[in-house]
Amino acid sequence: MGRHLRDRDVQRVVEILDGWKSCLTWAALVEAGQKSLGLQAVRQTLYRSMRIREAFELAKARVRTDALPVPLPSSLRAAGERIVRLEAQNARLRRENEGLMGQFVIWQYNAHLKGMSEAELNCPLPEVDLGLTQKRKSPHKGI
Repeated sequence: MGRHLRDRDVQRVVEILDGWKSCLTWAALVEAGQKSLGLQAVRQTLYRSMRIREAFELAKARVRTDALPVPLPSSLRAAGERIVRLEAQNARLRRENEGLMGQFVIWQYNAHLKGMSEAELNCPLPEVDLGLTQKRKSPHKGI
């Protein structure tokens, strides 16, 4: 039986999926996790993590489309500039994600203090009736 995954384990599995290039199956991912990370996780344990599940689906879709020929930049300079830009973007997105994850932990803690259930937190937003808001007149003249 597999153990629960720590955040670092989830991150490492997601990084494996980011670089995945061949046919992707859950069994292959479990094997890769065992070989490269020493994880003794089973498919069900990996599947339970939303981050791993989403990264798996993205990697699977990417592997399917990678069979198509990739257009190459016209020069090494253009390729180098693109790599630098994408690395900067990747670093920025990682920092943003870390900030959002920190905010999520704060919200999770505060929701726990208020006794909110996961079902309450996942309630959809109410629908906005645009017809009603457009018919309403502004109390300010000319608006």
